[in-house]
Amino acid sequence: MAGALAGLRVIDLSGHLSGPFCAMQLADMGADVIKIEKPGTGDEARRMPPFVNGESAPFMVWNRNKRSVVLDLKTDDGRADLLALLKTADILLENNRPGTMDRLGLGYEQLKARFPRLIYCAISGFGQTGPESKRGGFDLMTQAMSGLMAVCGPADGPPHRLPIAISDVGAGLYATIGILSALEARHRTGRGQYVETSLFEAAMSLGVYEAAHYFTTNEAPPRIGQAHRGSSPYQVFKTADGWMTIGASQTKFWTAFCGPILGMPELLEDPRFKTNADRVKHNDVLVPLLQAKLETRPTAHWLSQLQDAGIPAAPVLSHDQVFTHPQTVARDMVVPVEHAKAGKSRTLGVAVKLSDTPGAVRRAAPTLGQHTDEVLGELRRPKPKRAAAGED
Repeated sequence: MAGALAGLRVIDLSGHLSGPFCAMQLADMGADVIKIEKPGTGDEARRMPPFVNGESAPFMVWNRNKRSVVLDLKTDDGRADLLALLKTADILLENNRPGTMDRLGLGYEQLKARFPRLIYCAISGFGQTGPESKRGGFDLMTQAMSGLMAVCGPADGPPHRLPIAISDVGAGLYATIGILSALEARHRTGRGQYVETSLFEAAMSLGVYEAAHYFTTNEAPPRIGQAHRGSSPYQVFKTADGWMTIGASQTKFWTAFCGPILGMPELLEDPRFKTNADRVKHNDVLVPLLQAKLETRPTAHWLSQLQDAGIPAAPVLSHDQVFTHPQTVARDMVVPVEHAKAGKSRTLGVAVKLSDTPGAVRRAAPTLGQHTDEVLGELRRPKPKRAAAGED
């Protein structure tokens, strides 16, 4: 079954994670994504460990469903081949430092007259405008400057980096939304447009509770560790044999949690814990009381009772448990693939499910230049002009 974006062609000039993650979303939904890589080394992510038969495992996870073409864009021939590809393309994606594409003669203003239907998406560290726009930006730096790092970690400890590349992945997802929005606009106007986002803005926009705190108080939100800014109890707790999460802030959950489950009805009468707002205010007093009780029984005991009462709760799983969990299997979130060099391997499944035009993992990530001859050969075959792409 054809994917929702079948028939669209994406020229992916991006590297590392943010751009390739965006291109992967489009490829999963059926777009023909042609990954352009430089000769010899290709995408820098190809050198990220661990390796399988010399191939980077991280690179393989977020570059599936793509075809790799090697072009040297610093040469006339390389740029000519890229321009030929753009005649057949709907979307160009890049995540270079601002100004790089202009210097190559491949910036949006340089291409839009020639390719008026082209959707040109640029991801950068800090955006294309503003005093920080010329800086290169990586996830670590944009987590720091967006405020995310300042609110992560123990309340009395140093700032913490989220171990997931949240700025990169967030920017990739926002770019995907921007591209799809521009495609819908093109259906009405017949014109492409420039789409841009940044790691900085993506990370900042995810701090919604923190923004609400600052906009209300004009003060920096404090670091509160595992606590939640607007709900209590709503955090991680230690049990007799592990860790679990409990979200019992709603009145009906709080009542059932304290009474039948914990056997601590006195908490229901304590004025410090009467309402959710009261509990948030006195969370530092409440949590030790709950923690002392929860540590007396194993996770399975509490989970059973909490789930029977309809109270949101879950065990804290490590990734070896996550990827073998029945829910993960049922949702097809681990998919086997056959890589040209790495052989049989696994990759993440498609997170967005469509009923009629589902996405799919159709091919493993490409080796460097694996499809150069194939893709450039297609340009030489006569083809009917596609109304959705290229020059008018």
